[in-house]
Amino acid sequence: MTPTGAPAVAPPLTRAAVAAPAPPVRIVHMGLGAFHRAHQAWYTDRSSDAAAWGIAAFTGRSPQAAAELSAQDGLYTLIERGDDEDRAVIVPSISRALDGANMAAFRVHVSAPATAVVTLTVTEPGYHLRPDGEIDLDDPAVAADLRRLSAGPASAAPTTAPGRLLAGLEARRRGGAGPIAVVPCDNIPANGALVHRALTCLADEVDPALAHWMTENVAFVSTSVDRITPRATDADRAAAVALTGYADAAPVVAEPFTDWVLSGEFPAGRPDWESAGARIVADIAPFEQRKLWLLNGAHSLLAYLGILRGHGTVAEAVADSGCRDAVEGLWAEARRGMPAMLRAEDYCTALITRFANPRIAHHLHQIGMEGVSKLAVRIIPVARQERAAGRSARGCVVPLAAWTVLATRNRLPADAHAEAVRSAAHADDPVTALIALLDAELAADATFVDRIRRRAAELGGRQA
Repeated sequence: MTPTGAPAVAPPLTRAAVAAPAPPVRIVHMGLGAFHRAHQAWYTDRSSDAAAWGIAAFTGRSPQAAAELSAQDGLYTLIERGDDEDRAVIVPSISRALDGANMAAFRVHVSAPATAVVTLTVTEPGYHLRPDGEIDLDDPAVAADLRRLSAGPASAAPTTAPGRLLAGLEARRRGGAGPIAVVPCDNIPANGALVHRALTCLADEVDPALAHWMTENVAFVSTSVDRITPRATDADRAAAVALTGYADAAPVVAEPFTDWVLSGEFPAGRPDWESAGARIVADIAPFEQRKLWLLNGAHSLLAYLGILRGHGTVAEAVADSGCRDAVEGLWAEARRGMPAMLRAEDYCTALITRFANPRIAHHLHQIGMEGVSKLAVRIIPVARQERAAGRSARGCVVPLAAWTVLATRNRLPADAHAEAVRSAAHADDPVTALIALLDAELAADATFVDRIRRRAAELGGRQA
């Protein structure tokens, strides 16, 4: 869709206005946010069989997105922001936008025989994991959900994503609706297997018969997802009007690049996502590694080092030679051992172009949130690989040192583990205590921790 210029008073964006009927719901999504709309919903709309696959999308912590999108019949504008121009498309694949706390509606949609897929974008902390990657049954929210579900799964109102999903699957079991695929789309290695273990663990506590039914009827698909999606602003809402001629309270802005790799079975069917560019593979691990270690790892490095150097966005940080050199150092370590078919060097070259797009305002504070969970899967595996091979892991030292400096200065963005971070930052040896939150083995590696300590001192951190 090309710019048309906004009318004096733009009409509201509705299905009647744009003649876009709602496709029948066959997908349930948990975590209705900007990324889902820039990624899975966009792929579904671009698929050759899009007219047969509608989404009932449920919010996570806040019902705001559901309220905004419901007023627009689920429609929204996706603005693809290139280096020199914006392009816009109105996406009709979300047939219903609903408050995540509406468990009655959630049960209805998950248990509907027509529903074939449940997708999730709930972020790393939304799974309530322990450092070892297993669900934390001692987490107060998880423990409360277990009590609710054990008392009466048919009427319980869980508050966590795993608890809500388990309640939906229990409704499907009771309704005899048949098999279904669960497709997590968060930046966690082997996310399908992780969610499988988490739900099985919960089901074993609530009702072993449910756990057995899941073994026979629920497939868990692992994914690697990629599309830079900054928060929309008032200027983006004005741009949506100018590009489409319709007033949109909830547009999404994304870079033109997008990637989706999936691995697993879909026993009840799925959209023809390949026709929109997705890839279905037998082994997803190499693709996950490339995305997490190269793109996400560089993002975390730029977030913490960039904030220390006074930058606000990825584009600003990557234009700083100090940050850019640090990224290249991390990538040199992360690329070691990656199979040739990943074309890791070409991938990194393309990442620099994507990062440098000045029209994508990807804010470092947004990227730097939830550092404990993110560093554990983006930087720590590379560091462990390097140290196991007898190498220094100097490239990994930089983001870890920058993170410890921000922690000791109480300048870190929000983190679900903020209390533990604050306690570690005030320990007698804050660097060791902070690294222990990420990985006990590396925290016991005195040589590696000393490198972090010395680099942090160069960046201005408190070391003792």
